[in-house]
Amino acid sequence: MKLLIEQSNDVQEVEIKITCGYMDDRLKRLIEQIKLFSFSLVGYLDGVTTPIALEDIYYFDTVDNNVFIYTSNKVYTSDKKLYELEEFLTNSPFIRISKSCIVNTNYVTSVKAHFNGRIETTLENNEKLIVSKHYIQDFKRKFVF
Repeated sequence: MKLLIEQSNDVQEVEIKITCGYMDDRLKRLIEQIKLFSFSLVGYLDGVTTPIALEDIYYFDTVDNNVFIYTSNKVYTSDKKLYELEEFLTNSPFIRISKSCIVNTNYVTSVKAHFNGRIETTLENNEKLIVSKHYIQDFKRKFVF
């Protein structure tokens, strides 16, 4: 793989161009990472609207029809529904792991088989999330063990 970087003061917007013969899984994951840095979501905390970069989000969780956005040290509310976020985050490191949760696989540090066919994930911030049986296959495809 070759990496070419051209820097110029005349450039207004960063452009990333990938030229390849075959798009393998490693290249797809690299593209997913690049896409993360170009998007953000709006979160609400204490009446303040805040843009949150996707790469800063650990996971989304739903409680009583309210969607919460979890970062390393804050919890925001979202005006989006979980299914809307799932659609928006297609082809990204995010994957749905239960009816009420979408996790950023970049922050998963370990997985452990759990009783009754579930998987327990541990995130970088030491939070533990359960992958329900229905979502295990998709999680395994996204999170390479």
